[in-house]
Amino acid sequence: MGVASPEDLVRAVRAAGVRDERLLGAIRAVPRAGFVPAEQAGAANLDRPIPIAHGLVTTQPSLTAIMIEGLALSGDEHVLEVGTGLGFQTVLLAHLAADVVSIEWWPDLVDQARENLDRLGVRNVELLVGDGSGGVPGSAPYDAVLVSAAYPEVPPLLAGQLRIGGRLVQPIGPGGREDVVAFRRTASGLERERVLIPARFVRLYGEYGFPP
Repeated sequence: MGVASPEDLVRAVRAAGVRDERLLGAIRAVPRAGFVPAEQAGAANLDRPIPIAHGLVTTQPSLTAIMIEGLALSGDEHVLEVGTGLGFQTVLLAHLAADVVSIEWWPDLVDQARENLDRLGVRNVELLVGDGSGGVPGSAPYDAVLVSAAYPEVPPLLAGQLRIGGRLVQPIGPGGREDVVAFRRTASGLERERVLIPARFVRLYGEYGFPP
């Protein structure tokens, strides 16, 4: 059996139920091998998580795609991503939205993500080190928010930074056993739309998440 190709990864994501052709095209165009540790590059086009620093793993590509599809991006959105990791999801968002603000707890991951984005010439992303549980109020409001860590509820500051009519996707649960849920911001607050998929995520740490 040969090494999996980018097209194999696209087929796996499509098989998971993703139908957004713009998103599938972005997955085809972005080389995931550039967003995993070098020793794991041979597994980059497999639809599975890959270990990275700090005991973390990358999100499985099909799960990333399901979460992004839940935002229903049309191309002109201002997006907040909580949890940059090594930047693969960030670049997909950058392909599908006008611009992305991405915040990550670990400075070394941000440094690596910045190198990865620079290598591809991605210019519509602002990478920040900090506590994502409080969002990035200085760049709010956002049209869409994607949270790549679990907490039993959406932190109020994150909900408050979402524009009315905007969407937010977050794993809701204790960390390790979640439902990934799509929400919409209405005039009266955050409205739960639907569960996208059950999953397992690391915990959201910070002032408005779990204690570090």
